Amino acid sequence: MSGDLFLTIDVGTGSARAALVGGDGAILALVAHEHDQIVPQYGWSEQRAEDWWQGTIRAIRDLLAAHPDSRKNIAAICACGQMHGTVLLDAHGKLTRPNVPLWNDKRTASLVAAFEAKHRTADYLADSANPPTPAWPAFKLQWLRDHDPAAYQSAAAVVMPKDFINFRLTGEIAMDRTEAACSFLMDPKTGAWSPKMCDLLELDRAKLAPIRQPLDILGSVTAAAALETGLPQGVPVLVGGGDFPVALLGSGVSRPGLGSDVTGTSSIITLVSEQPLLDPEISNIGTVDGGWGGFVLLESGGDAMRWARRAFHERALDYPAIVEKAAAAPAGAERLFFLPYLTGERFGQHRNSRAQFFGITAEHGLPHLHRAVMEGVAFAVTRHIRIMEQACGHKLERVIASGGGAKTPLWLKIKASAYNIPIVVPREAECGIVGCAAIAATATGRFSSVAAAADAFVHHVGEVLPDPQWVETYQRMQPVFDRLYQHAQVLYDDLDSLGKA
Repeated sequence: MSGDLFLTIDVGTGSARAALVGGDGAILALVAHEHDQIVPQYGWSEQRAEDWWQGTIRAIRDLLAAHPDSRKNIAAICACGQMHGTVLLDAHGKLTRPNVPLWNDKRTASLVAAFEAKHRTADYLADSANPPTPAWPAFKLQWLRDHDPAAYQSAAAVVMPKDFINFRLTGEIAMDRTEAACSFLMDPKTGAWSPKMCDLLELDRAKLAPIRQPLDILGSVTAAAALETGLPQGVPVLVGGGDFPVALLGSGVSRPGLGSDVTGTSSIITLVSEQPLLDPEISNIGTVDGGWGGFVLLESGGDAMRWARRAFHERALDYPAIVEKAAAAPAGAERLFFLPYLTGERFGQHRNSRAQFFGITAEHGLPHLHRAVMEGVAFAVTRHIRIMEQACGHKLERVIASGGGAKTPLWLKIKASAYNIPIVVPREAECGIVGCAAIAATATGRFSSVAAAADAFVHHVGEVLPDPQWVETYQRMQPVFDRLYQHAQVLYDDLDSLGKA
């Protein structure tokens, strides 16, 4: 294939972005166009699929206008995108429903509860590789079947956001394995749609798009797409992947033994393995290279610090000032614990869990409270790490941190010491863009594997080693945190009943 540039597309929740990436993985230019999130009522979250396409067109056109010579040097196009947004297309490729329920849409909570009440975990875990949650497309399809039957019945294909962009570029329909693995409908043993899961959920398997591999060439830019975007007709377009697994690759998390800690509003800890980790507390995502990434999500990661800033200071202090206060307290915050479940938990039997401080005495002040919040997130994630290590039978060797939490050195040191695992940070923060470039470079023959491409493209900085004294303190505190977590469970329903009086 000719050309030495890759065009990457990232269809995020906030914007559609396009970037030009060189053959060495360096991002040469990036353009973004925002789109709106629609909230028709509490708990719902939608976007217009057409807005994604129009934003992508504008981003590509702006990119090519600023770099006109790049047009003839694009070797391939690869897209990633927000996961789980459930797009319905009819037999002619037209949207049967203009608005798409997104990953953070909670309208399916009652359907998830009904499924859990009807089926034991053993009935489905090995066939779905995942516990149920409102995020999964399977439950979104159930809701659409029941509440928008015309759109569901006229749908010939179900795709995800980046698949919709790929379809508009090529006219070809497919869903990649990384997305399918998190649909609650793919059989992890075969990599094909699961007849059993479709039957359990009473969904039409014929509506599910064909599953392809991220490195496959889906098609090429059509004449119509070339006219809209300004791209040359015939440029190869890859199948691509979901933004989360592609960003894992683009952060260097590409082999078993490596883990990822993404701390934004939430904290997601992911452990790469060869097989899915079958445990009711662990979700599993397909990785770009055909492996698996077991992950556990803590709803309140950075959100815990945001809450503390609001609750203790009414936002009068900025985050660096809060971190400075936390640094004034010793490791362990003088035996003060914080359970960071401010918005409950996404999985398991206690989604109504609460946050709490435990161990407050007259000796504690604001520095201890702030440090306990940061350490509480680290203890909660450590608990998740131990569950995943036990499930896969091997220890994490290194954690690669990204997201807003990776910009706070104190928090990285706390986490490294709580996990007792070294932490590094990617030099390039745009991990999804780099991951797309690694896929494109491998698919066009530059590398023998995506892991080799990631090794060449991804550079890490600032290794944070565990502090031996902090490790000792946290290892004594972790079992207490774990017992607090277990003992508190019986009180959550009691708290809920108080609100009903």
